Amino acid sequence: MTGTTQTRPASSAPSVASEPSVASAPSVRSGPGGHNGHHSVGQLVGQATEQLSLLVRQEVALAKVELAQKGRRAGRSGGLLGAAGAVAYVGFVAGVGAAVAALSLVVEVWAAALIVMGALFVIAGVLAAIGRAQLRRATPKEALYSVKADVDEIKGRARR
Repeated sequence: MTGTTQTRPASSAPSVASEPSVASAPSVRSGPGGHNGHHSVGQLVGQATEQLSLLVRQEVALAKVELAQKGRRAGRSGGLLGAAGAVAYVGFVAGVGAAVAALSLVVEVWAAALIVMGALFVIAGVLAAIGRAQLRRATPKEALYSVKADVDEIKGRARR
């Protein structure tokens, strides 16, 4: 084999540009005598390797295109979620103002503001405590134990 992959004998081989497209599977071609040409195992392995390499390159290119499209879509979605969060925050602030205004009908304005602020701090504290407890439960204990066991096993084998 000379390093080039040809599917016909050198005497009747067309140029590389006239070969069928890479996406189609090569068919068994007629040899110089008009009968089906038999390829050597080396040629078949070379063709299979070449086709597999091309297939992998094409799949990677397709994955890049898909990821780029999904990345753009995710970017737009993230922007919309950010805008929704900003609008929700403004709505929350307006609601807090309305709560202070409503409470100021019963008590002084400064007292209403302090009461609403205290209630918000209590809610924030409860949410923080729940979040902290969930974070503690989220540590991958099995994975940590598995890694520690693997390290101990490797150290034990290294000492032998």
